[in-house]
Amino acid sequence: MTALRRSTDRYRGGDPAAGIESLHAFSFGHFYDPDNLRFGPVLACNEERLAPGAGFGEHPHSHTEIVTWVVEGELTHLDSAGHATTVRPGDVQHLSAADGVRHVERNAGPTPLTFVQMWFAPLTPGGDPGYELVRGIADATPYEIPAAGVTLHVRRLGPGERAPLPGTAYVHVVRGEVACGDEELGAGDSVRAEDAADLELTAVTAAEVLVWELPAGR
Repeated sequence: MTALRRSTDRYRGGDPAAGIESLHAFSFGHFYDPDNLRFGPVLACNEERLAPGAGFGEHPHSHTEIVTWVVEGELTHLDSAGHATTVRPGDVQHLSAADGVRHVERNAGPTPLTFVQMWFAPLTPGGDPGYELVRGIADATPYEIPAAGVTLHVRRLGPGERAPLPGTAYVHVVRGEVACGDEELGAGDSVRAEDAADLELTAVTAAEVLVWELPAGR
């Protein structure tokens, strides 16, 4: 079973007057749809656009695995565990909220910032917060999050290149255009796939795609 969701179907949030624009793929905040709460362990897929100087003040998280992928610009991250980092395109940032952590996210640079943030439910709640930043992850290097049982595969494809999908997957197109089965997807479109081992992505143009391999039946 495969469900295609278009970027135009996402919920609009944020605070445009403060330079924050948000697009939510799942129910989030006051945007509530009982039929669109999660997909397996995936709790959220948010695209955030921050103007220079804009950002999210210190706020808490708990019992959530949070992964951030910068599309353009630079993200400044500060958290209550003492991490102070700058996340750039091609980097993978993973914040394990565990029993509780607070953080700040902002655009401290002179140019607009766009990033995609994924939230996952942990297999077991609790524990100590954790943080990891991987610089310049390569296509052939899967990034595993054992705490949630998920794996990220970054696919950067040239026109005509193909990439298979795992059996259960959440797919988010970052940029470019790809075909999946009989459908063509553009930036911001996503696919929720189950029993999809025979499906593959084919790049129509140069494209960057985040493919999350998920545990079956969770």
